[in-house]
Amino acid sequence: MPLTDIEIAHSVTPKNIYEVAKEAGIDEKFVIPYGKYKAKIEPGVTGGSESVGKLILVTAMTPTPAGEGKTTVSIGLADAMRRTGKKVVVALREPSLGPVFGLKGGATGGGRSQIIPMEDINLHFNGDFHAVTSANNLLAAIVDNHIRMGNELGIDPASVCFRRALDMDDRQLRYIVSGLGGSAHGVPREDGFDITAASEIMAIWCLSSDIWELKQRFSKIIVGYTYDKRPVTAGELKVTGAMAALMTEAMKPNLVQTLEGTPVLVHGGPFANIAHGSNTIIATRTAMHIADYAITEAGFGADLGAEKFLDIKCRLLGAEPSGVVMVASVRALKMHGGVAKVDLGTEDVPAVERGFKNLQRHLKNIRETFGLNVITALNKFYSDTPKEIEKVIELCRGAGVDCVPADVYSSGGEGARELAEKVAALAEKESAFKYCYSDSDTVEEKLDKVVKKVYRGAGVEITKAAAQKLERFREWGYGSLPVCIAKTQYSFTDEAKRTGAPENFIVTVRDVRLSAGAGFIVALTGDIITMPGLPKHPQAENIDIDSDGNIVGLM
Repeated sequence: MPLTDIEIAHSVTPKNIYEVAKEAGIDEKFVIPYGKYKAKIEPGVTGGSESVGKLILVTAMTPTPAGEGKTTVSIGLADAMRRTGKKVVVALREPSLGPVFGLKGGATGGGRSQIIPMEDINLHFNGDFHAVTSANNLLAAIVDNHIRMGNELGIDPASVCFRRALDMDDRQLRYIVSGLGGSAHGVPREDGFDITAASEIMAIWCLSSDIWELKQRFSKIIVGYTYDKRPVTAGELKVTGAMAALMTEAMKPNLVQTLEGTPVLVHGGPFANIAHGSNTIIATRTAMHIADYAITEAGFGADLGAEKFLDIKCRLLGAEPSGVVMVASVRALKMHGGVAKVDLGTEDVPAVERGFKNLQRHLKNIRETFGLNVITALNKFYSDTPKEIEKVIELCRGAGVDCVPADVYSSGGEGARELAEKVAALAEKESAFKYCYSDSDTVEEKLDKVVKKVYRGAGVEITKAAAQKLERFREWGYGSLPVCIAKTQYSFTDEAKRTGAPENFIVTVRDVRLSAGAGFIVALTGDIITMPGLPKHPQAENIDIDSDGNIVGLM
């Protein structure tokens, strides 16, 4: 019987974290150990260095229940590049407890391509998410306390728009009534929770360069509106200093390692379907300054994670990728070609060809819409046949993109040597990076351009209520912000079941939220929600502690 991911992780003896830091070129004076195998890294680790390594962005085709393995490939690619003599550091997101206990499971890779200690990273991990949750809920508590204690700012309780947060899938908390029990216990009002990964505090943390920018962004958060419709900010409530104090340790990136000892910075964790989907600017920048190659990933498919990485994060990062790796799998291609999950083990080359339209659209977007060089990494599964693999390679090359099979799950870095060599060569090629939209475009124009140039739909339709909100945002001076589209990850459209590469569709924006602190406008489409729910049989049912005190069942 094959070993599980956690059993594979436990079969490896990790390096002491000071050895990992030395491998990354980090002086031990900047290392704050959290036990033997984890650490936080103090600010100033780059020493003001002007040298900047090449940034490699790993993204993927539209995800399916069959699995694509984007994080697994990111880790395996880093191990492979290190095996070829390159100095490389990976910068990844932190897992959320919601998916860990819910439908998806953990987010530390798989098989021989993992980061460790995987149970620590998947569960709590140095307290960063708890700090975000606490800072979020401190502000929420201050808002309601201000209303209860005289309401000097004149906040209309019905207008409070800053929601509480919890790092757990809990549909019961999406819409609630709080403040019940009489005047001594608060002011009754409709309320609700977002999952921590969707909190504006999470977005601000991931997009801030230091604690001072974090505090300044906190002050811009709009918490609600007065009775005469004036926005009220967190800065007016005089709580941003306390919020920043809660985030002090969380601002320091976390250092861990792969199974092969490659240094990894894991920091920040917004979802890409309901937020911007990439790790902190601090971690990405640190990786770029201490390594020749910084490998990072964007969440979900390239239409979500990569678009937001390029249109939102790169504007603040002041850098763009030297190359893009597009992860695909034969299984995912067959599902987009109409094959049911239970039939994926049967060879079906025509289905691969039909499903390739999805991958081709993502490749086209990276090359044409964003002007970047891209390579396909075909993540191999045991059920893939030689004919299916050859067909993917043939189709990619016919589209002008190289395709390299990678067996990182079974073989770790050794299974991605060819990919590593070709990615290094790709990073040396010149590119002409461009954004999907310009800063001067209106919000409506930005939404329309993303739908047409990235999703390849016919256009965007904005409901009357959402349009009225956008008009108010413009009146308040927020008409030039980037857009963060909250959309299903399973389709280019706003309908999860429309797989493949649909055409002539309209994306409907049913609501918009102003994230003034994060610096973008969230456009809610379809039935996307910011607090997920648990499936009938959540992953939590499989997690336990054995008789030796070891955590088991994580995946």
